[in-house]
Amino acid sequence: MGLSAEQLRTALDALAAIEPAFAAGLARAGYPEPRLRDRGYETLLRTIIGQQVSVAAAQSIWNKLAAALGDLTDPATVAAASDETLRAAGLSRQKASYARSLAEEVSSGRLDLHNLPADDEAAIAALTHIKGIGRWSAEIYLLFAEGRPDIWPAGDLAVQIEIGRLLGHAERPSEKLLRTLSEPWRPHRGAAAIFAWHHYKVDMDVI
Repeated sequence: MGLSAEQLRTALDALAAIEPAFAAGLARAGYPEPRLRDRGYETLLRTIIGQQVSVAAAQSIWNKLAAALGDLTDPATVAAASDETLRAAGLSRQKASYARSLAEEVSSGRLDLHNLPADDEAAIAALTHIKGIGRWSAEIYLLFAEGRPDIWPAGDLAVQIEIGRLLGHAERPSEKLLRTLSEPWRPHRGAAAIFAWHHYKVDMDVI
């Protein structure tokens, strides 16, 4: 599971002591709610299904898959399914191949989602070996499902926008600049990202 409310509060208090912009942001927006996902295969399969579609559409595809295949928590179910069955449930040809890649990596034992490397970059590398799982998806999984405290999805557009606003930048900082700016925030960058999304939503609600 991801970072708890208590862990987020502790980390953000530490960030506020390091960077005044976080203190000001917390005064404005308050503490974010935890973002929690279950560790394991099902969460990553949902990630693949949900790429580039609405939440409602993703749930519809999930329901159709479950009706056609049965237990979606078992990777062998998808690994054994035909392309025709996956396509009939609403998966594109590309997503069907991604879902099969994930299922085969897990069911074969080549990928053990309950024993990923302790090193964050090594864990990201293990996850991005799966077709359809890019760095951003891997980072989100490690942050929300494993609660790794220093995961920093600096390629996320909303994180770039909101950290730029918090720090008073005239332009949205690049991923490279954001990684440099965040170095003093270790080991609390996961909480910084969750706060950036929270602050971004507050900003959007105000506008």
